[in-house]
Amino acid sequence: MTSYSDDLLRKILKRTRTIAVVGVSMNSVRPSYYVARYLGLKGYRVIPVNPGHAGKRLFGATVRASLSEIDEPVHMVDIFRRSEAVPPIVDEALELFPDLQTIWMQIGVENAEAAAKAEARGVDVIQNRCPKIEYQRLFGELRMGGFATGIISSKL
Repeated sequence: MTSYSDDLLRKILKRTRTIAVVGVSMNSVRPSYYVARYLGLKGYRVIPVNPGHAGKRLFGATVRASLSEIDEPVHMVDIFRRSEAVPPIVDEALELFPDLQTIWMQIGVENAEAAAKAEARGVDVIQNRCPKIEYQRLFGELRMGGFATGIISSKL
């Protein structure tokens, strides 16, 4: 796994305001759903992107078919797609968003070529990590067992 300093991850999570989540699911048990929901609950503006659900509402926002349908600044593109699908997403993000600061590839997602292209443009790249997990780890939200499910029990 690629190593990133806690300082870098903390800086990215603190500066980011708007996140386009590519490959988000409408299914509440899918990681892309609960990660996007969590980020929204933490105050980030989450823009869901999934061509199969375009036009539907998720987390108070309209699901976009592609990044090209977003007409506002995006600071981070969080990618929930297979590694081989990453290059055109990164190319589109670099072309469309002058304020882009971070390309974040989820756990299991890595693409060295796309990462190098983004980094050459001054964009930070995180691969094979989850912003929800990193947020919880860095900002003291991990629970027993080293993870937080978001489930709260009234009887402990």
